[in-house]
Amino acid sequence: MNKALHAIVYVILVLACAALYFEMNIFDKRNLQNDSITQLADYIVKISHTIEKADAPKTGTAPEARKDISAVEAKAVDTPETENLLEDYAAHLEEQNLETFKWDDAEKAQLRKIYLLDDDGKRMPDAANPGEYVMKGKGTAAELLEQLFDRAKAQQARLNTTRAELATVRAKLETLVADYNKLKPPARQSKIEFEEMKGKIEEADKARQAAVDQVAKIKGQIDDLNGEITSLKDEVSSAKDETEAAKEEIAKEKEKYEQLKKLFQQVQAQAQTPAPGQTGGGTAVTTLTAGNKGKVVNVNNEYMFAVVEFSEGAIKELLGENKNNPLPRLELGIRRDNKYIGRLRLRQAVAGKNFVIADILGDWQQAPVEKDDAVFAE
Repeated sequence: MNKALHAIVYVILVLACAALYFEMNIFDKRNLQNDSITQLADYIVKISHTIEKADAPKTGTAPEARKDISAVEAKAVDTPETENLLEDYAAHLEEQNLETFKWDDAEKAQLRKIYLLDDDGKRMPDAANPGEYVMKGKGTAAELLEQLFDRAKAQQARLNTTRAELATVRAKLETLVADYNKLKPPARQSKIEFEEMKGKIEEADKARQAAVDQVAKIKGQIDDLNGEITSLKDEVSSAKDETEAAKEEIAKEKEKYEQLKKLFQQVQAQAQTPAPGQTGGGTAVTTLTAGNKGKVVNVNNEYMFAVVEFSEGAIKELLGENKNNPLPRLELGIRRDNKYIGRLRLRQAVAGKNFVIADILGDWQQAPVEKDDAVFAE
């Protein structure tokens, strides 16, 4: 009997030692589990501070970034047609520093509550799953985790929407850059043409100055010839009282005189030859009465000339009643809808027509000359 009791005691002692061993291991694992749950709750609280509680409200008015879409033409456009590049832009995606979850110790404690408790603080059985307990509901960790999960999904959707908007804006930017780059070659060509035109203008000025110098030179020659003719006349007058022996000398002088007279007439005819379009023999007018005189029927702004059609009264005022007087080199004004455009100088009349070719004066030009612009005298 004693042996049996001793055996039972030994068995109980072994079992007690085993129980103590398992209890120590379970205690360590329980501490490990508690530490894990605590750490998990701490990090979930930290993560909550990066999750926005709600999306930014959508703005009712689209931002403005208007692009000029009117065609590029050789005329001024005061109010070009435009379109808003940001018409469909989701401006609310730019909203920053939205409110996030502000979880603290209260939510940290709730994250440790896995089961839904009744009024007595006991776990509530799950009727749908016998043997299980309810793990969802108000006050449970699942409640907070569901909130966090829903907002994380919404924030991810907002991030994807933002990425799509970035791609759209990038495509519009690439289109704008392409349009801008297309403008550069014509602009460079325009500068080249402008520089070439400046060179032509300088050459024309030199040619004009050379013509002025030539006219002055011819006038000087005419004056010299007039002096020679006067001297010859004096010699002829004094030679009349000389003897017959001097007649031969006088004849030579007369021949010389006729040659000089012919040369003088040639030079004088060259100096008095009217400019192209000046076919009459009357006196050129110097002024016109004020008012509209005609209109532009053709224009070349590149080479700076225009064709003007004058009214019947204006052309007679310029060229005389028979339209055969020299064309005066007058300067007339140009206007469009009572807006001053510039000035032009008459250069050549068209025979039998009321048309006159005129030079556009660049120094006075306020805008490109156009067909049907009015020509007026001040």
